[in-house]
Amino acid sequence: MFKRFIALEWKQFSRSSYFQKGIAIKILLAFGALYFIGMAAFMGVAAYFGLQKFMPDKDPITIVNNFVIYWFLADMVFRYFLQQLPVLNIKPYMVIPIKRSVVIHFLLGKTSISFFNFLPLFFFLPFSITLLVNGDYSILHIASWFFSMMLFTLSINYLNFLLNKNNKVFYVIASLLIAAGLLQFYGIYSVTEPAGYFFNTIYNKPYAVLIPLLLMVMLYRVNFKFIRKDFYLDGAISKETKDVHTQELTWLNRFGKIAPFLKNDVRMIMRNKRPKQVLLMSFLFLFYGLIFYTQETYQEMPAFLAFASMFVTGGFLMSFGQLVPSWDSEYYKLLMSQNIPYREYLKSKWSLMVVAVLISFILSTPYIYFGWDIFGMIAAGALFNMGLNSFITLYGGVLNRVPVELNVRAKAFSNTQGFNPTQLLIALPKIFGPILIFYIPYKLINFETGIICLAVSGVLGLVFTNFFLNQIEKVYQKQKYKTIAAFSEKK
Repeated sequence: MFKRFIALEWKQFSRSSYFQKGIAIKILLAFGALYFIGMAAFMGVAAYFGLQKFMPDKDPITIVNNFVIYWFLADMVFRYFLQQLPVLNIKPYMVIPIKRSVVIHFLLGKTSISFFNFLPLFFFLPFSITLLVNGDYSILHIASWFFSMMLFTLSINYLNFLLNKNNKVFYVIASLLIAAGLLQFYGIYSVTEPAGYFFNTIYNKPYAVLIPLLLMVMLYRVNFKFIRKDFYLDGAISKETKDVHTQELTWLNRFGKIAPFLKNDVRMIMRNKRPKQVLLMSFLFLFYGLIFYTQETYQEMPAFLAFASMFVTGGFLMSFGQLVPSWDSEYYKLLMSQNIPYREYLKSKWSLMVVAVLISFILSTPYIYFGWDIFGMIAAGALFNMGLNSFITLYGGVLNRVPVELNVRAKAFSNTQGFNPTQLLIALPKIFGPILIFYIPYKLINFETGIICLAVSGVLGLVFTNFFLNQIEKVYQKQKYKTIAAFSEKK
């Protein structure tokens, strides 16, 4: 039966409208995966010799065990934000005589075939082989330790499935991690010591491999029961009912013709998971400057400071703007069938991005601590975002004709359909534009002139707002029916 499932999955992929584009993206991702696999294998071999060189009086396996907890914590975080969980259309299988358990086992098996599960293999296996070749280690102890690491990796895989599907599990795990981090940070209790003792015990006592094995089996069973609980036809097709609280948002009426569109966007952000995720990530962008402003290395490279200053206030602009009009993909046909000016629709999106930049700039006021030069650069970056970057981002959005599921959180590489070489070209001005506008006057004259030129470029963009909106409207009108057709496709 598993062979039949695999054949059906391949037919679904090969017969889809995005087959050729999907193949191209997967080839690129495969090259990226080979790079990371090669780096992991190199680090696995180099780790032994590096530890021997810098800590010759300590056992390399003991050092790794003392800090491997951080590997697994990082693995958990990266999986949560990056790993795309497999999807299986279960409705057709519910009306034919196939055991539910078979379908569920296949779905959980798909989660095991993940790059995140294979990458640790290429670190721990070379490290284990290097230990056996160059050190006096027992094959039994090393083998049991290696399999324990791989079983812990699979355990994290199934835990990530629960974290994504069950909010209660997410809140519990997140609370425990935050509490452990605070205890470690303030020196109240060190999590590293008991974790190191635990992993060293697994190495010293080969039969302790049963601990990660039982943990993996337990998490697998929990996932199995969690999926089986709602694995019914009525449960699959019925939609969750919620109490809807309407918001009038009358205070937006002052914006005139674009007010209805602004109300629609504000309600969308308040009610759905994906826009809330964008809002959270936009807030985190405010701290982007701390990476650059606190390092002396970057103080000698002002061009990078200009780049960081643009990102501090441009988080929402870039993350929200690049998905215009995809945010409205679920009702885009209805929207385009109405007698509404396209220009007002675009102006509402642009206005929302500009307001977000202004709010981000106000929230960035504490950066005054790093000096007026830095804060002046952030102000100039905010003007660049409002006057130029907003239009570049809005223009690029029309090329991203990928439907957005509002109540599904985004994952990295989840939408390979959205890949477009033209989008990459449009992204270049957003990245290198502020750097060049600042750097050239800075080198020719001085630092202050660079800031002024960056700010003036944004002011000029605001002056020619109507011109830019008119040009972008023509592009959206031209691509209108292609966008409608793209939003009608289902993966």
